[in-house]
Formats: sequence, C-alpha cells, structure tokens
Amino acid sequence: MKIKYFLNLLLLTAFFWSCDKKDENKSEDNAVTVAKEFKTEVEQFADIKILRYEIPGFEALTLKEKKLVYYLSQAGLAGRDIMWDQNYRYNLPIRNALENIYTAYKGDKSTEDWKNFEVYLKRVWFANGIHHHYSTTKMKPSFSKTYLEGLLKETNTALDAEIIDVLFNDKDSKKVNLSKDADIVLESAVNFYGPDVTTQDVENYYGAIKVDETKPIEKGLNTRLVKENGKLVEHVYKSGGLYGAAIDEIIKWLTKAQEVAENENQGKALGLLIDFYKTGDIHTWDEYAIAWVTSTEGNIDWINGFIEVYNDPKGYKGSYESIVQLKDFEMSKKMSVLSKNAQWFEDNSPLMDQHKKKNVVGVSYKTVNVAAEAGDASPSTPIGVNLPNNNWIRQDHGSKSVSLGNIIAAYNSAGGTDRLKEFANDEEEVELEEKYGKQADKLHTALHEVVGHASGQINKGVGTPKETLKSYKSTIEEGRADLVGLYYLYNSKIQEIGLVDNWENIGKAAYDGYIRNGLLTQLVRLNLGDDVEEAHMRNRQWVSAWAFEQGKKDNIIEKIERDGKTYYNINDYAKLREIFGKLLRETQRITSEGDYEAAKNLVEDYGVKVDQDIHKEILERNSQFKSAPYSGFVNPILVPVTDKEGEITDVKVTQPETFAGQMLDYAKSYEFLK
Repeated sequence: MKIKYFLNLLLLTAFFWSCDKKDENKSEDNAVTVAKEFKTEVEQFADIKILRYEIPGFEALTLKEKKLVYYLSQAGLAGRDIMWDQNYRYNLPIRNALENIYTAYKGDKSTEDWKNFEVYLKRVWFANGIHHHYSTTKMKPSFSKTYLEGLLKETNTALDAEIIDVLFNDKDSKKVNLSKDADIVLESAVNFYGPDVTTQDVENYYGAIKVDETKPIEKGLNTRLVKENGKLVEHVYKSGGLYGAAIDEIIKWLTKAQEVAENENQGKALGLLIDFYKTGDIHTWDEYAIAWVTSTEGNIDWINGFIEVYNDPKGYKGSYESIVQLKDFEMSKKMSVLSKNAQWFEDNSPLMDQHKKKNVVGVSYKTVNVAAEAGDASPSTPIGVNLPNNNWIRQDHGSKSVSLGNIIAAYNSAGGTDRLKEFANDEEEVELEEKYGKQADKLHTALHEVVGHASGQINKGVGTPKETLKSYKSTIEEGRADLVGLYYLYNSKIQEIGLVDNWENIGKAAYDGYIRNGLLTQLVRLNLGDDVEEAHMRNRQWVSAWAFEQGKKDNIIEKIERDGKTYYNINDYAKLREIFGKLLRETQRITSEGDYEAAKNLVEDYGVKVDQDIHKEILERNSQFKSAPYSGFVNPILVPVTDKEGEITDVKVTQPETFAGQMLDYAKSYEFLK
C-alpha cells in the first residue's frame, strides 16, 4: 500500500521517459548529458511539473552494493512496458507511433498544432498511457485527427484506424470507472480483463476459487482474465506466458542481483522472486513476500512485482512496480521509535476491543533514499509505502514501511507558499503551516504507513476487504490509515517518544492542512462537473466532509465566506480529534465486519459528489498560479564503469537533462513487448 501525493497541496501540490540518432551529442533531448549543477525542476507542461531527485549516500556504498543497486534498477526498468500494457490495450502501439513521429518529423515545429502534439506526448509518457495518471480520464489531444493523420503519413508511421479513432472519440473514456451505476469492469478501459468480461463474471470466477481462510492467496494478482469460447480463463504473467519477453529480462537482472546480495536472507528473497517470475505461482509470491519482509538487514532494499491493486476496479490485479532503495541511516533510527511503540498505538486507539490486534507483529519503518523507480511508481511516485499487502502475512510476519526521503526532499525544494496564502483562512493558519507543515506531513506519512495500515483486524470468517467492500475497498483502507495518523498527530504521545517538540502545533498544522485540502484545494485536480474518482482523493473528501458535518452543531469546523471566497477554520482541535476517532472506529468496524452497505453509503454520500459552486470558485482562485498541481520525476541515470574485461569497477550517477530525452532512451533500451 502506498501514499501517493500526500504532501501538502498548498506547498507542493499534494500530500502526499531512442534519442535522435542523427546528432545525439547535440540533441537537447540527449538523456545522458550530466547537468552542470543540480536543479530540481526540469520542466512544466499541462498540469504536470517534472522534477529530479538526488541519491544521498550512493557514493559511500561499496562496489558490491553499487552493483546490487544497478542490477535491481535494470530489473525494474525491464518491466516498464508491462505497466503501459496493463493500463490500456492500445497504449504500446500509441506510444510507439507518437515517439516515431516525434523523432522523425522534419516539418514546421513552430505551429500550435506541433506544440500541442509535444505536450500530448509528454502527458502520455507521464501517465504511462492515454488516461490521466490521477483522474484516470482519457486525455484527448488538443490537435485534430486530420493533423495526426498528416504526421503519420509524413513520418511513414503506421497506426490502425481504430486506434486513431480512440484517441479522439469517447470510447474507453475511463481507465477505472468506479461509478455506482456502472458495470465497473466492463466500463473500465484498464487491461486486466478481456473487453467482454463483466463485473458479475469476475465476482463469479474468483468467488468460486476456494482458499485457506487463515492464509488466503491474492487471487488473480498476476493474471489477465479473459473469455475464450465463452469460458473464463486466466492468462498468467510469467516467463513463457503473458509478458514473458519482459519478464525474462527482469529475471536476467534479478539473477545478477542475487549474485551480489548483501546477505543470505536477501539472496533467498531474490531467489523466490525469480521463481515467482518463472512460474507465475501465487503461492510462491507469498513465500517471497515472507522472505522479503523478514529480510531486514543490509543497506539496500527493493520493491518489485505486481503489487498495488488500485487500478483494478475489483481490486484483484496488481500493477507492475519497482522501487530501489538505499537506507537513510539517521532518519531511520529516529523514526524506528514508531515501530517500537506500535502496540501502544493499537492498545490506545478508539477501535472496538474485538477489532484491535493483540500482538502487532514486526512493523519495520525506515526512511530510505530512492535510487530508481519504474512501472506504477514512475514518473508519478509515492512518498511512502507499506508492504506486503496480504493481510495474513502482515499479521503473522510483519510489514515494511518506508518513507521515500529524497523524494519528499525534492518535492519540498520545488514548493512555494502562494497557494497556501490564497486558501488558508488567516495568518495564524499560514504561520502554523510554514513552521510545522512539512514536519506534520512527514509524521502523518509515517503514522499512516506504520501504525495505520498495520492496525486493526478482520473478524473471523469475514472475507478480505476486496471481497466484502468491493470497489470501495481501496478508499476505505486509505481513509482508515489516514484517520489513524490524524488521531495520533494531535496527541502528546508523539512528543513523549521524542518525535516532535511541540505536539499541539504539529497537530494543528496537520488538521488545518487536511481539512483545507479535503474540502477545497484538491478540487483543482478535477475538471468542473467531474465527480471524485481516485481512491485517495475520495478518502480525503469523505473524511473531511463527514467531520465537518459531525461538528456543525458545535461549530467545530466553521465554513467562512469572505469577499466571495470560501474558507474553513477549525475552532476546536481537541473535539475534531474526537470526531476523527469516532470515524476511525466506524471505518475499522466496516472493514472488520465487511459491511459493504455502510462503506458504500460513507463514500457515496461524502466522498464522490462535489459542490459545483465551490468547485468553480476554487478553479478561478487557482487560475492565478502557474505551478502545476501534479509533480513527477525523471530518474537519475546509473552508468556502470567497466574495465578491459568488461567487469564493473564502479557505478556513476548522472542526471537527465530533459524528460523527453529520458523517455526516448527508455523506449530504445527497454522495449521488450512488441
């Protein structure tokens, strides 16, 4: 489970990629040119800002550790095309065609049409496909079909007529359609299911698969479910199976990584991951997850596999993802205090006693520095991750929670305060945010991942949340973890254990930012008239809107209209904490009991619909700011240095000059799915 875009929207935009062969050295898009001085910001287009991140501590690694990082990064990038195809069945041919036009076109590049073409291609690169990375709505070009057909002809580029039409029409308009009135499988464009597979088909197929209730496998995690001759069958992601060519490359690099593992446990985990990719056996995936989560020694770690299920409307299918990490020793030592106190947080939570874990096992929390990302983690990246996702493994063997320290630092260095001053109610709120906001965000991420996702238990005999809560599973789980963090952010315990110096102001800044974002500022990400679809946005809205309604009688959160602008002001932080505790108790009950109707009512009543007057106002107020509402990253380039025999003697880090350069280099170097 991951936190994506959770850094404070008002500071940063959220709370948490073949070069031109004719002249590679002179091309402005050359992906391997070392920047003369490090600059975080690369460029901005549409609603997106592209940033760079550094890798603190890399130069201090041993040669063996550097090799491990390099091999793991290559394994991650080898699976890049998998994510593109998972997102939509036509993404790869579309990308190939657009990239060929971009590199081969010799016509007039000063026209508005060409500029719009460049922006569209960059948006597609950023989203790993033609659907927006966050809203999942199809992004239509700002140039005409006739213009595209002319570009295809001039560059001798082939693209099927049906695919060309899809770019401009309303077919497959949502990658993930979670509307309560939709057949959420049939009407979602994501490529986890055949085009004629329905929601009922999915429920019947996986409902018929019986599993050990005490140790349930993640059914369907690494498959595509399709109909063949009217019968439902699964195509498995594995060597020799679906995505086999890319998976064989992943295996090649993981094998090299295993040879330089830091210790026996690391090597064992990598061996099981290789076995999983070879066989596609989901039981082997569980064995790997156990080996990985219990392998806690060493300076290098990784995330690799089919992991998060947010892109599947039914919550079964895992998106391909890779993150390679270096331990941040100083911050990890400081934040490990959360892991040591995990049982205290569980025991003192407002949950019903029967929903509390009696023994919170092995919650490992580290701040890490990212060395490479791919798939679902790139270019748009999480800032915190808690894995594995399988609940019984988490309960019996523990979990790993990481905060991506250098990613957060890069976001912070690119931030500004103009939006904060526009949407905060008064100077006191601005001052609290400027002084304590970053610390509050970082601690909320830690509490969300370490305590939130690790807390609570499902009643005996109740199915998994993906089975019981269905399409509401993801937003309920993220909201539940958010509420754990909110409940403890305004609590003296976090100061007692040495995490902060002023718990009251940290808590106030956190509450101000959460309500401001949930009720106002996250609306800048939506087009006027849209419902809230993305799971994290939904949970921030339903948490905030429910809390606002519950506190109306006592004016705990006050809605203020001043000079034609809307603000929210918290009048009683202690009582708001009680409301958060009450909602946390209810969301855990919903999860523990598998109460689908209560989940549906909570999300649909508070998390989906948007006040159109306020939305219009927010968009107008936000229009004065040039900074894009979404940020993502190019990756540093790891360059092996070899001797005459071809042996690696060092690994150097360079930075890409441009986003387009990196994307074109990736297309040339890691195109394994035709």
